[in-house]
Amino acid sequence: MQGLEQTIEDIKKMRIRGALDIAIAAAKAMHLVVKKDAKDTQELIKKLRSAGERLKSSRPSAVSLPNAVNYIFYIAEKNKELEIEKFREKISSEIQRFVEKQERALKKIAEIGSNLIQSGDVILTHCNSDTVNMILEKAWRDGKGIEVICTETRPRYQGIITVKELSSSGIPTTLIVDSAVHLIMRKLKVNKVLVGADTICANGDLINKIGTSQIALCAKELDIDFIVAAESIKFSPESVMGSVVEIEERDPSEVIKAEKLKDVRVLNPVFDITDARYISMIITEYGVIPPEAAYHLLKEKFGWELEL
Repeated sequence: MQGLEQTIEDIKKMRIRGALDIAIAAAKAMHLVVKKDAKDTQELIKKLRSAGERLKSSRPSAVSLPNAVNYIFYIAEKNKELEIEKFREKISSEIQRFVEKQERALKKIAEIGSNLIQSGDVILTHCNSDTVNMILEKAWRDGKGIEVICTETRPRYQGIITVKELSSSGIPTTLIVDSAVHLIMRKLKVNKVLVGADTICANGDLINKIGTSQIALCAKELDIDFIVAAESIKFSPESVMGSVVEIEERDPSEVIKAEKLKDVRVLNPVFDITDARYISMIITEYGVIPPEAAYHLLKEKFGWELEL
């Protein structure tokens, strides 16, 4: 199990990526903090809070990260009256339960999502999502003859990871440049778009890898279902209160080396926002919901944080 410092660095450098993987990594790092020396429960809670805040600052756009950390804060606060060894035991148990719950959620979404896929579907996906890949791989194992189109997803080319993972499972897979989406949707008769999520807002808006919103616009224009797969850990309770998720900007050197374009401003946003009206449905571990139902799921599953 990685230490706190290594986990923070790996999240910052995107060696740990994907909203669910980030949440699980953060929870495991917090678990290690629980084992640290402390004179009493209050001191240990302070150490947990310090570690959690540092973890949260490592990737501002991945809402699964603060959701995971805040849940551990909540459990710690609920049990602050316990003697330190009983506190350690309780928090350790709750963190393990949290991690197992996230892993089960992924498997459940794969099961639900694969039921939405039919033989003959031509599915376009963007970036690299473990959730999406598990859905597609399960559909393929279930004997559904599908074809998948993957974008490169510049500038870090995460789509190439998707292509390798899906093709190694035997799924017929095609890689395209991001700017070819509209043409290929028409030419290859794409009938579904399936993407993951970094954040789902209370109003049903999706925050996902840059370029997602343009794909959603193309899907709408061509009357193609735009489907999002997202565990509940990716829903943003803060958005209920009107908070806006920060869109992360990464180093321009990911796009082009500075010396090649002097005196030119280079922007490198990591995510964009897809309006809920372009989303056909969201697959969660609790079932398939319309984007309009995001608020109700947040109230039900994050009432502990919202104090509802």
